[in-house]
Amino acid sequence: MSAHSGKTAIVTGASTGIGRARAEALARAGFTVFGTSRRATGNGLNGGPNRISMLTCNVTDDEAVNALVSTVLSQTGRIDVLVNNAGIGLLGGAEESSISQVQALFDVNLFGVMRVTNAVLPSMRRRGQGRIINISSVLGILPAPYSAHYSATKHALEGYSESLDHEIRTFNIRVSLIEPAYTRSVFEQNALEPDSLLKEYDRARADARALVRDVMTTADPPEVVADAVLQATSAAHPRRRYTAGKIARQVSVLRRFAPAEMFDKSLRKQMRLPD
Repeated sequence: MSAHSGKTAIVTGASTGIGRARAEALARAGFTVFGTSRRATGNGLNGGPNRISMLTCNVTDDEAVNALVSTVLSQTGRIDVLVNNAGIGLLGGAEESSISQVQALFDVNLFGVMRVTNAVLPSMRRRGQGRIINISSVLGILPAPYSAHYSATKHALEGYSESLDHEIRTFNIRVSLIEPAYTRSVFEQNALEPDSLLKEYDRARADARALVRDVMTTADPPEVVADAVLQATSAAHPRRRYTAGKIARQVSVLRRFAPAEMFDKSLRKQMRLPD
């Protein structure tokens, strides 16, 4: 029997792709898993020995989030792990998005994490244990031309997560960040279009999308990120950050140790930007 048997996990944004892989990995590890999606799906997912119960929840809605947590607690009496996976992308020039569009992006990628986290923390504090796993990105530590707003949400998520970890460690609750690079999924395909397109960025925007399509051919499979989630979940002394995949590890080291000018030049070369 798994060491995790009897434990409960919530995975937001678990209907497809990376989120689904994370939910299935936790189910195989013995967790009772509740996945969420913005729209109604089937009752469960295939791919693990345990059924994954799918619940409808929009992480931008306070009432929906509170209802989700209440449902899980009524059925299991506990929440051991929260994986904040729900998120959306936005690809385009920074000045091509209205403030309202950027606010909507933050409402999912940052404030959605805060809503769900705030909803589960009281039960975790009462039980004196818990793990919160926030899915970040290498774009939470790197500049991201033509993904400035998405990168901003991940930079904010990094600061929030690290600060929260210090606050709640006294309750035996830990927060970890997962930082993948490019991962094979439909995430980029579903990224938002800027709502204030400018012709001056047409070429650059098209080039950025082409770059994403090209790197997806060699991107990490979703299971790489799922494995990192399991590490953060099961470690006796979890790390604050887990890079997921070879590329993520390489750029993380480069960001920390390379001289600024060298890093800047390397980034522009990788992004196919002129010197």
